[in-house]
Amino acid sequence: QLQLVESGGGLVQPGGSLRLSCAASGFTLDTYAIGWFRQAPGKEREGVSCIYSSGGITNFADSVKGRFTISRDNAKNTVYLQMNSLKPEDTAVYYCAAGRYCSRYVSTYDYGGQGTQVTVSS
Repeated sequence: QLQLVESGGGLVQPGGSLRLSCAASGFTLDTYAIGWFRQAPGKEREGVSCIYSSGGITNFADSVKGRFTISRDNAKNTVYLQMNSLKPEDTAVYYCAAGRYCSRYVSTYDYGGQGTQVTVSS
């Protein structure tokens, strides 16, 4: 069964950090572009960042520049999203998706996960 599983979400205070993981089972991520998306209550799903199989990065959300960093460890078949200086407006369900190229539109990806909740609150 081909699937992506996100983990690492939770409740964090403003200014805190979390590292999200996106792990694949049933296939290897090394030939895929991996995108991170988020969806806050009442809002559309938003592209956050994407990393190509080559390691090149495309950032989609201006609001996370300088705070979020995407990376990949092909040996562990995992992609990460390091989130620092978190703000209440970062509260959302975060999803990862695997595709042939980076796109801000999740519908262009081949596989997606179920998401992990991130809540930033004091």
